[in-house]
Amino acid sequence: MKEFFSISKTAQIVGMTTETLRHYDRIDLVKPCRVDEWTGYRYYSQQEIVRLNTIKALRCMDLTLLEIKEILEYDDFNKIINKLKQAEKSADEKIIELNYAKTKIQKARTFYENKIKGDQSKESIFVKSYPKRVILLSDTMEKPTLDNLWNYHKHFYDQVANRKNDFSFEDLAGIYEQNGISRLFAICTSFADVDGLKILPKGEYLCADCTEENREQILNKLYEIAKNQYNVIPKFSVQLIVLSGILQWNYQIQILVK
Repeated sequence: MKEFFSISKTAQIVGMTTETLRHYDRIDLVKPCRVDEWTGYRYYSQQEIVRLNTIKALRCMDLTLLEIKEILEYDDFNKIINKLKQAEKSADEKIIELNYAKTKIQKARTFYENKIKGDQSKESIFVKSYPKRVILLSDTMEKPTLDNLWNYHKHFYDQVANRKNDFSFEDLAGIYEQNGISRLFAICTSFADVDGLKILPKGEYLCADCTEENREQILNKLYEIAKNQYNVIPKFSVQLIVLSGILQWNYQIQILVK
């Protein structure tokens, strides 16, 4: 015997609201298999529940109701496959975007947790060895803003659009400064030969953490130490950006001295 479910029970099963089910009925996306002629109550079978769960999954992939309706009405398997492939690609892109946002939120949360504990690092100058690094300089961005830091990967992928598949980047941004010219950069983990690539040599770097407020002061201090203690006149500086909160960031300045 065929089992029927009330609209409230169906909504509970598929994790939707009764108003959503009524809307789907009105636009002929999912109609109840039975409507009581005296009470007007809607009833659904397992077949409609399967259709509703399919719609729910496709909605997670940012497909519109019109697109979903077209997919469900296709009688051409090739058309269905192509549409679902597009939906999968959209879902993959969304997962990457969500994971990226999650890492930024985790860093911000850690920053504020440390603030509550009073565990704030003090200014210190130290020397650290780094391997050779390859960076890609932005062709337009000179300094970080809230917008470009939360979406800087997209900027650099757009910049190398024709060679996009050859590139991947670390989750780090920074400012490269040379001869008074500053450019935002991304650190490459894979790359191709394009304009804007720069090599950061392997070696020992004089480093210091700082804020936006004292960045110039600390940078000048490092230049002074490099000149007086290491007999080096730095040709460039690297200022790694450390996202420390939702609305703020700090820096780690690095100057090659050896």
